Amino acid sequence: MTTSVNTTKVYDEIVDFIAAGTTPQSVINFKLSDAAKERLEYLVYQHKIGQITPEDKSELDRFLTLEHIMTLAKAKAHQHISAE
Repeated sequence: MTTSVNTTKVYDEIVDFIAAGTTPQSVINFKLSDAAKERLEYLVYQHKIGQITPEDKSELDRFLTLEHIMTLAKAKAHQHISAE
């Protein structure tokens, strides 16, 4: 998926992934693109140095929530595969 980091929120990749439909293995294999990782690093850095904008803070918070959900989903996906 090719996207512009400036126009796409870092969490959009997770939302797009979920919306497209998943399997346990695809959940386990999911990784952010390099562009999304760079955006995330930027957001974390801006937060760390205290210069994050309210909009960027909101984006970071939403991403962290979705990342937590994906971590839980990956754990469940491993359980589903192990049970097969």
